Amino acid sequence: MLKYDYTNALIPDYGISQTDIDGIATKLNDARSEIFNVDIPLFENEGTVPTEKQPLDTAFIDLPEKLLNEYESKRNDSELGMIIECAANIRSNVDRAVILGIGGSYMGAKALMESCCEPYFNELPKSERGGVPRIYFEGNNVDNDASQGLLKLLRTKQGESVQDNDWAIVVISKSGGTTETAVALRQFLREFEATVGNEKIGDLVVPVTGVSGKLHELSTAIGCKHRFAVPDGVGGRFSVTSAVGLLPAAIMGLDVVAFLKSAVEMTQHFKSADIGSNCVMDYVAVNHLMEEKGADVRLLSVWAKSLECVGLWYDQLLAESLGKAEKGALPLTVVNSRDLHSRAQQHQEGKRDKLVNNLIVENWKADPLGVGQSENDQDRLNEIAEKTLPEIMTAAINGTNDAYKEDRRPTTDILMPSICEESVGQFFQMMMLATVLEGRLIGINPYGQPGVEKYKVNMNRYLGRS
Repeated sequence: MLKYDYTNALIPDYGISQTDIDGIATKLNDARSEIFNVDIPLFENEGTVPTEKQPLDTAFIDLPEKLLNEYESKRNDSELGMIIECAANIRSNVDRAVILGIGGSYMGAKALMESCCEPYFNELPKSERGGVPRIYFEGNNVDNDASQGLLKLLRTKQGESVQDNDWAIVVISKSGGTTETAVALRQFLREFEATVGNEKIGDLVVPVTGVSGKLHELSTAIGCKHRFAVPDGVGGRFSVTSAVGLLPAAIMGLDVVAFLKSAVEMTQHFKSADIGSNCVMDYVAVNHLMEEKGADVRLLSVWAKSLECVGLWYDQLLAESLGKAEKGALPLTVVNSRDLHSRAQQHQEGKRDKLVNNLIVENWKADPLGVGQSENDQDRLNEIAEKTLPEIMTAAINGTNDAYKEDRRPTTDILMPSICEESVGQFFQMMMLATVLEGRLIGINPYGQPGVEKYKVNMNRYLGRS
């Protein structure tokens, strides 16, 4: 399991105390009980949902367990089985796949790719990618040059075989009406028809969408053979354990079963463990109490480059869920030790409005890379020649935490055993549960994003669309 250590946040005057945490234990337990004993039954029994709880999108909580149970009993006929089969078909027929989506419709998948796949994944030859296609993301902006650049790349011949040059599209949008993704689909579908062929749309263009709506209707009209649903009661930023995240992950060759099992483990841990040994509840307690003391900037300090997109995924989750009614912390992701050379001065001596949550990797994938001896020792590194990069990273983490502690700047540590499907799956579920728990604690509905809808309306008005 992931571990959460808040020892370095227990700082007199500038941090919190264990007494503070104990003092909100009852409120946290009540909020957890509300999630499991009120919210979930309300949704599942289709009862009358009170206005203050609308929308009520609790289905993400039990979704991993339901998908795994169905897979266990039905295998290829289950939704997860069909996702795995569809991904295998794409992997065997193309060397490039484009994921179209915005916000929660793509951020989880991109985080999974950057964390769990090999570094520089798309640059590796196919044999070193395990036969997995190169993965590209678009439809998350309306950047003319970025779109043109990817289209140019897709029409560039990659090899002699059909498989080398064909590519696939996975388009993700629950409504199908989000302008950025809809525009991208039209443009990339046009290129697909020209370079791959209209006759292959059925097999190589796969929508993940609602059971009705614009994208559902379009995918029927163009003859998509495979189509996966965004389940009812699963909002975009809570959808990474649905087909939204699972289909791209399976195309990448990741172990989606292990990913889902880890999410189930985190839910069971949250449901049963007591505060003090419950990483979800402890995280909410510390971050909430620090925000009440004025630390309304919540830094996720990731100590691995591959976790940057994991942090950006969390930024969106927290911002859209709790940034309402003039409440909610400002989430920011920093990558260390890289950003110690650009942001640390402010964090060390700037305003005391921040809590640093470190995300620390305990075991690296690759063998430790040593500094090594050199005859040219002008850099004076021979004195640490026997040290490795993991050892240097540990020194940077400890040194930074010590510096913050000396200046009475609170920090906490989320300890990730390794960067893999299991650990990342636990982290995703931990943060989704923590965000909902904090919303219930402070009286903010964590579901829905009314502010985002306003920009869409105004954007369409400027475009002359109804």
